[in-house]
Amino acid sequence: MFLLFFISALAETNRHPFDLPEAEAELVSGYNVEYSAMGFALFFLGEYANMLLMSALTSIFFLGGWLPLFNFFPFILIPEPFWLGLKICLFVILFCWIRAALPRYRYDQLMNLGWKTFLPISLGWTCFTASILISFNWLPC
Repeated sequence: MFLLFFISALAETNRHPFDLPEAEAELVSGYNVEYSAMGFALFFLGEYANMLLMSALTSIFFLGGWLPLFNFFPFILIPEPFWLGLKICLFVILFCWIRAALPRYRYDQLMNLGWKTFLPISLGWTCFTASILISFNWLPC
C-alpha cells in the first residue's frame, strides 16, 4: 500500500513521470509562457506546497510521523518535530530524485496503470482487510 500511495501521490502532484503533456505547446513550456512574475511564482508555490503536503501525509501514514526511527537511547533524545521534518525532507528529496531518474509516461500508460493495476490492487486489499477484521472479530463495537 505504501508504493501504491506514493506513486498515486506522484501522479496527484503532477510530478515528472506523470505530468502528461499532450499538445506541442505544452511540451515546450505550457503555462509558463502564459504567466509571469507573481502568477508564475504562485503556480510553483502551489506545486511545491502540494509536494510538501503529500510528503507529510506519506510520512505520517506509513513511517510513524513524529516518532523516532529506532526506539533506543541516542534516537529518543532528539525532539519529535525533528523526526517529522527529517521524514518530510526525505520524501521531498525522493520526489526530486524520481523526477530526474524516470522517463515520462504517456496518457494511455497512466490510464492502464490506474485502472488495470492500482484499482484492482486497492479493492483487493480493502476486501482482504475487511475479511480479516470480520473473521477475527476485530471490528470495534
